[in-house]
Amino acid sequence: MSDNELAAFLRSRREAMTPAEAGLPAGPRRSAPGLRRAELATLAGISVEYLTRLEHGRDLTPSSQVLGALADALCLRVPDRLLLRRLAEENGDPTTVRHAAAPPARSVRPTVRALLDRLEPTPAVLLNWLGDIVAHTSGYERFARPLGLLDGDPPNVTRYLFTDERARAVYPGWERLADEQVAHLRHEAPPHDPYVAALTDELTVTAGARFTLRLKGVPAMPLRNGTDLVVHPQAGRLRLAYETLALPDDGQRLVVHLPADEATATRLARLDHLDGREHQAPSTVGG
Repeated sequence: MSDNELAAFLRSRREAMTPAEAGLPAGPRRSAPGLRRAELATLAGISVEYLTRLEHGRDLTPSSQVLGALADALCLRVPDRLLLRRLAEENGDPTTVRHAAAPPARSVRPTVRALLDRLEPTPAVLLNWLGDIVAHTSGYERFARPLGLLDGDPPNVTRYLFTDERARAVYPGWERLADEQVAHLRHEAPPHDPYVAALTDELTVTAGARFTLRLKGVPAMPLRNGTDLVVHPQAGRLRLAYETLALPDDGQRLVVHLPADEATATRLARLDHLDGREHQAPSTVGG
């Protein structure tokens, strides 16, 4: 038996999981704790032989799809999914070299920065093709910080939606937003972009089926405008209309959020006041 850490992790999580937790009948008395290897293999859609090789440390480079399927089958929470991915990466081939490619832009052109300044106090954010938050207005800071959207390093909207447990509570329309983020990943990056590939591999493990099923689905173009419902921990229920302005030369997009009703305008203005700033309530869009 290998002392490989990935193998030990998989064995320990399988042995710690009860059939009931996996949605399986308990069946007759078991000689060993946890799931049987065949049960986990079936749940993950892989062969028992392959799972055995993983648990014995004889296969050191499982694909991100296999890791994601195992994480789903073991009902792993995000921290354990991150650990699973790290252990697999540490087993990887150190001679593997990524193809050179221009990274997604994380700088802001002066005119775009000036545009953001003119948009204050409107919540507006500049994103690159990965969904990294490149720049934003102070109005967006006040809106997004309590949601956890700015917690990452760098903060990333796609990663937040798929891996932060707060996202589903914040966005009642999470399903559509998740579809939109996958559409942006598919259509805004250069072909065969290694940075998108790396993020895709990461989310395949950390988000599992809720990400991979969208990635395998029928491609669709992302919407450029619409209305989002947000349950804000400080401001309450917000209806925000959004417009997306593409900046193709920079590989970026500017997303501007406007209150879609008077109640939202008032609640956004209240966020400004809580931050010690006095702003007139923004005009609403629609009704």
